[in-house]
Amino acid sequence: MLVEPAVKEGFYYHHAEPKYLMLVSWLPGTANTIPANATHRVGIGAFVVNERNEVLVVQEKSGRFRGTGVWKFPTGVVDEGEDISDAAVREVKEETGVNAKFLELLAFRQSHKSFFDKSDLFFVCMLQPLSHDIQMQEREIEAAQWMPFEQYAAQPFVQGHDLLRYISDICSAKMEGRYTGFSPVPTVTGFSAKKTYLYMHGNVRTTGSSNDP
Repeated sequence: MLVEPAVKEGFYYHHAEPKYLMLVSWLPGTANTIPANATHRVGIGAFVVNERNEVLVVQEKSGRFRGTGVWKFPTGVVDEGEDISDAAVREVKEETGVNAKFLELLAFRQSHKSFFDKSDLFFVCMLQPLSHDIQMQEREIEAAQWMPFEQYAAQPFVQGHDLLRYISDICSAKMEGRYTGFSPVPTVTGFSAKKTYLYMHGNVRTTGSSNDP
């Protein structure tokens, strides 16, 4: 109720955070160029495959897959300030208890008008397992196991959906050496001295740098 007078004076709601509500008003007599609030959510899907070509899959207790019997890759949302590669490792550990190493970014999908009417970026990440014993997250995960990749890919749900079928084909091509994804290369930007990652093909080398993740 306290912000209503401000709205009436030409201010409008821009965004809200746990500790504040931001209202803005464009004063110059020109077109408003105030940037919009954050417009995307970033998610990951983790393709974790072992030396026997078994893939780590889960069944979820909630959401659209609840009670469907569908086996899927571990998925999750990237936290604020978290790198995509770190998010993939974290989600695998949280959902299955398996320690893993990020290898490559295989593909990504962009969609719009998704969660909270925002756009959505979803990155398919390939990881190498560093452990194999599964200790699934009881709160969110109904079941977890290592499954032969062919069995995962043959599920009617996977074959019946274009996106999942494309992802399955990409993962199959990667295992057969017919596809190259993007590896994280540490770098810095002109905006911050903090280390960030540029995702690029591992067979490309730039002057004076190393492509080791």
